[in-house]
Amino acid sequence: MRSLRLTLGLTTALALSVAGTATTTLSAAASHDDDDRPYLALGDSVAFGFITQAGYEYINPDNFVGYPAYVGQALRLDAADASCPGETTGGFLSSSALDNGCRAYRARAPLHVAYPSTQLEFATGFLGAHRRTRLVTLMLGANDLFLLENSCSGNLTCVSAGLPHALAAITANVQTILVALRATGFQGAIAVANYYSLDYSDATGTGITELLNRALTAAAASQGALVADSFTAFQAAVSNPFAGGSPCRAGLLNALPSNQFLCDIHPSQSGQRLIAQAIRHALREGLRNDEDRD
Repeated sequence: MRSLRLTLGLTTALALSVAGTATTTLSAAASHDDDDRPYLALGDSVAFGFITQAGYEYINPDNFVGYPAYVGQALRLDAADASCPGETTGGFLSSSALDNGCRAYRARAPLHVAYPSTQLEFATGFLGAHRRTRLVTLMLGANDLFLLENSCSGNLTCVSAGLPHALAAITANVQTILVALRATGFQGAIAVANYYSLDYSDATGTGITELLNRALTAAAASQGALVADSFTAFQAAVSNPFAGGSPCRAGLLNALPSNQFLCDIHPSQSGQRLIAQAIRHALREGLRNDEDRD
């Protein structure tokens, strides 16, 4: 993902299994009994663990640690991270759709998981081949708005005019993704993560982030999904006087190589762990709610 001049924030939502199977699903994701415990992570540069200007480090994807590694470790799941830096919701579905650098990145550097297809084709193939998969996480949508911002050359009036269409497309595309994942017969937990704001003191940027998160929540809700609330988790972490609403000052974003007191848009390891905690919290809440209904 490239930097968004409008200080657009980033996303995570947790989608849970369809009604009637959610309790069994979440119990399976939380238990530690079986040796075969696949977990599929999908998404963009946040899930990938992308670091800006990393030089030769790009040659080895193990240099980049995203929240899927922390989720897998905490739940004792074997994570397969298929995320791609610069992935859009359209690019996830089709190799002919616009992306924000995913295909260019794949042409020059390896992903955590190698595949020649779209991310959706890999995901459905993975779920078909790994019937014991316990969890799928998805973080996607911010790059769609980066494309809008780039097409508008940062003009706020232009971005505002294009937002309704872009947000509607994000909702529709994420719905299509979730339907396709379920069509494989997968009955495990699907976590759609929403995005954090880059600066909670910036009303404009934070407002755009909230609109993006609403679009993701609408898609998740249409498929019986839970939402992992990274937005609120980051907001709570930056509410102290020192941070003053800034994830950068709170150490939740990667520092820029050129200036250690300025930040990139991508989470530091502290930020990645916070997203992982939001996912685990959503899973626990989903399980608790299902138990209450029973």
